[in-house]
Amino acid sequence: MEKSHDEVREALHTFQKNEKHYSEQKFWDKLKKFGKKAGSSVVYAVLLLYYTLQKPEVPTKTKTIIIGALGYFILPLDLIPDFAVGVGFTDDLGALGIALLQVAMYIDDDIKLKAKTKLKEWFGDSVDTSDVDKKLG
Repeated sequence: MEKSHDEVREALHTFQKNEKHYSEQKFWDKLKKFGKKAGSSVVYAVLLLYYTLQKPEVPTKTKTIIIGALGYFILPLDLIPDFAVGVGFTDDLGALGIALLQVAMYIDDDIKLKAKTKLKEWFGDSVDTSDVDKKLG
């Protein structure tokens, strides 16, 4: 589903507010605790952003978007609390999707490979990432 310019602007503002919640330790703690519950699509999106953040050539403005989106993911009480059964990570996936679209030009095959390798460690070989990959182009 396409996001309007206002929705994207609002999401970017939300990312800026939530970047203070990001730390590498909190990131890995959240993934370890909730990765299986969040599902492979959310985890793949998060890993793509994380590995893109690690690239030195990614501009600071783009890194700010990534840190804000990951900060939103880390927050336990966001728009839809993560502990809400069945829907807790729906808003996270939406926010992560917007961030992915904003930084897609920096997501290369190496980043996808790193994310898929980590994803397979947690979810096994049968993980399908095609939905997220199609959106990235």
